[in-house]
Amino acid sequence: MKVSIITPSFNQGQFIERTLASVARQEGAEIEHVVIDGGSTDNTLDILTNFTPSVNWVTEKDRGQTDAVNKGIRATDGDIIGWLNSDDIYYPGAIVQVVNYFQNHPDVDVVYGKADHIDIKDEPFEEYPTEPWDFGRLKYHCFLCQPAVFFRRSVVERYGLLDESLNYCMDYGYWIHLALAGATFGYLETKLAGSRIYPENKTMGSRMKVHREINDMLRNLTGSVPDKWLFNYAHTVVELKMGRAAHKRRFRIALTVHALLAAIRWNGWVSGHMMKTIIVKAFSIGWKDNG
Repeated sequence: MKVSIITPSFNQGQFIERTLASVARQEGAEIEHVVIDGGSTDNTLDILTNFTPSVNWVTEKDRGQTDAVNKGIRATDGDIIGWLNSDDIYYPGAIVQVVNYFQNHPDVDVVYGKADHIDIKDEPFEEYPTEPWDFGRLKYHCFLCQPAVFFRRSVVERYGLLDESLNYCMDYGYWIHLALAGATFGYLETKLAGSRIYPENKTMGSRMKVHREINDMLRNLTGSVPDKWLFNYAHTVVELKMGRAAHKRRFRIALTVHALLAAIRWNGWVSGHMMKTIIVKAFSIGWKDNG
């Protein structure tokens, strides 16, 4: 089996050499690694030019990360596709385990493994909360860690590319799209990758936009947004407006109000069960002070 690894990149010179090295040390399959760079102005291009072994790459202005991933998929021809961001890494032996899984499970379209959250020094500080496959659970919690997910090229041929209207949850949206379309998922209970978390990365730095886009995506694909995501959105809104230093009673009231408004905005109504759930969640938040 040939494996195509797509790396979207933009100004990640701080990390991309480690990303490239994590792919270069993989064994057990024919691997093509393509970097789609969006016109980096840091030292990324110097690293790509001088890296050994050589990597296929292109640099040009694009429409964002999702566009870059789709470009990479179209530019490659491997039987299996992996998508590794330019600040993430594969663990040693990841690819051979993925190839073996696909060979032993010909009915599986998508396989995902375990992963860690890593810091800027590549040190794991917590395990990503992966779970065995359950589509019902997926709507409430994205338990697939994107760099630890691989899919057959036939998936793209049957179900299409990533949705380029999504800027933050394009991976989560793609997993849900594939599941709704009938793709089969397999869980490889082995750690495959490290997903980097640091304050400057896109998701951490854009919390409000992330939650808003997730809610839009879930409503568009599944018809409604679960309570959990409505509450997460409301919590982000209130925390950004008031801060956690706010008086706990005012914070909880504001949280309840914004959660109910979110339910109306995305679901069009508030059920009695939803109202009870939101209020219980809002008033169960722990607090360090006595305000």
